[in-house]
Amino acid sequence: MRTAAVVGTGLIGTSVALALTRRGVHVHLLDADESAARTAAALGAGTVGPPTAPADIAVLAVPPGSVGEVLAKQQSNGLARSYTDVASVKTGPERDVFALADPSCYIGGHPMAGRELSGPLAASATLFEGRSWVLTPTPDTATETLNRALEVASLCAAVPVVMESAAHDRAVALVSHTPHLVASLMAARLEHMPEDASQLAGQGVRDVTRIAGGDPRLWGDILDANATAVADVLQELAVDLTVAVSALRGLATDNADERAEGLMLVADLLGRGRKGRERVPGKHGEKPSHCAPVHVLIGDQAGELARLLATVAELGVNVEEVSIDHSPGERSGLVELLVEPASAVRMARRLAEYGWTVQRAPGHRDAPAVPAPEPAPPTGPLLAGTAG
Repeated sequence: MRTAAVVGTGLIGTSVALALTRRGVHVHLLDADESAARTAAALGAGTVGPPTAPADIAVLAVPPGSVGEVLAKQQSNGLARSYTDVASVKTGPERDVFALADPSCYIGGHPMAGRELSGPLAASATLFEGRSWVLTPTPDTATETLNRALEVASLCAAVPVVMESAAHDRAVALVSHTPHLVASLMAARLEHMPEDASQLAGQGVRDVTRIAGGDPRLWGDILDANATAVADVLQELAVDLTVAVSALRGLATDNADERAEGLMLVADLLGRGRKGRERVPGKHGEKPSHCAPVHVLIGDQAGELARLLATVAELGVNVEEVSIDHSPGERSGLVELLVEPASAVRMARRLAEYGWTVQRAPGHRDAPAVPAPEPAPPTGPLLAGTAG
C-alpha cells in the first residue's frame, strides 16, 4: 500500500492516518472541518486535500449514519480504489451502502480501540496496537477490497477479526455500547454530589465512570444506530437491578428470612459478576492472569512516577498493569503495580530497600506488607499517568 485517504480527522481517523504515515503510506486528509484536517496534518498524519489519482484505499471515519452518503459521494469523486469505514455499528451503514453506493469496493470495519477524549489532538499512532479490528465483508465485497482492508489493520498493528455485521452489532452492544451508557447513568448520579461525598471519591468511582467522559454527540449517534441491541442488553440488566434492589431492601429489614434471601441473592450477583469479569481477555487477548498488586506511595512531585518505573525496570519484573489512585486533599498518590504473585513479595522488598513506601493491598492475601522509610517531602505537582 502506497497511498490512502482518511475522511474525517477526529480521534480514530487521525490515529489511523498517523499509524499509516509511520509505516510509509502517503495519507491524504479530508474533513468538512478543514481546521481539524490541518491540525491532523500538523501532527504528522498526512497532507490536507484529495490525491491527484485514486488512493489505494479510503478510510471513512464518520458517524454510522453518514457512511453510506459519504461513500457514495467519494466514489463519485473517484477518491480511492477501495473503501472501508471505522464506525462502531455495522448493519445500518451496510444497509445504506447497498442503497446508495457500490458495495463491491466497500468493506465495513471497526477498530476496537478508543479513548474518552475526542478530536485529532487526542490521536495516537499506537492506539490500535494489539487491538481487534473487525471487518464485515458482504457477498458483494471484492477480494481486492478485503485484502486492502486487512493491510490497513496490519499496518496499524491491529488484529483482524472477520465477522458478520449483525453478530458484530450484538457483540459490541454487550462489550462496548451498553457499558458506556451504564457508566453515563452512574456518572449522572454524581451531578449534584454533596461536598462530603466528593471528598470520599476514589479510584473505584473513577474506574466506573471514566468512559462517561466521551463526546455525547458521537455516542448519541452510536446508540441511535445500535438502539435495539443495546436495549436488549439493558433489559437483561434491568432484571438484575430489580433483583438487587429487592435483595438490599430485604437486608435492611429485621426479618430473618428476608435477610437470608437477600444475602443469598447479593452473593449470587457478586459471584456472577466476578465470573463475568474473568471472561474479559487480558493483554494480547490471552486469558487474564491472576496477579498480585504491589501498592507504592509516591510523592506529589514531577518525575516520581518515572523514577518508580525505572526502579521496577532495574528489578526485571514484568508489570501487567499500572494505575494511580490520588489521595483526595493530599499531595501524594498510591501506585498499583500488578505483577505475577511469585514476584510480588521480592519486588516489594527490593522497592523498600530503594526507599519506596510499599503498602499492603487491603483484602489481598498475596500482597506484601513491607515497612519502608517515609517518602521525601513533596515539592511539586504529580502528573497522573505520565512519566514526569
